[in-house]
Amino acid sequence: MQYLLMIYSNESDWHQLTDAEREERVGAYRAYTESLRSADVVRGLNRLQHTNTATTVRLVDGKPHVLDGPYSDSKEQLAGYYLIDAPDLDAAIAWAARCPGASHGVMEVRPIWTIPCESPTGA
Repeated sequence: MQYLLMIYSNESDWHQLTDAEREERVGAYRAYTESLRSADVVRGLNRLQHTNTATTVRLVDGKPHVLDGPYSDSKEQLAGYYLIDAPDLDAAIAWAARCPGASHGVMEVRPIWTIPCESPTGA
């Protein structure tokens, strides 16, 4: 089963780190990513740009209402994710606990509801 491991952290904390601390954190993520790849469980991953690049869209009276910025204003922001394939929730939680994001933020683990995609022609 696939799980999305979402990394929430306070993006302003990054600017308070020294160059050495940043390099250490980047190295920890590289090592974690390599461990996921070695175990052949990673299916996708990305780091997100800062929330000041976000755009929020919602329908108001059937018309798109577009706002600059993220949907919610909170202490921690969605910073990135790993999409993994794990046999069960316990295994997904174990992978989330190993993620460097767990030590400087919060990890949210969510099972993926797989929806088959077909081309418009049915092929």
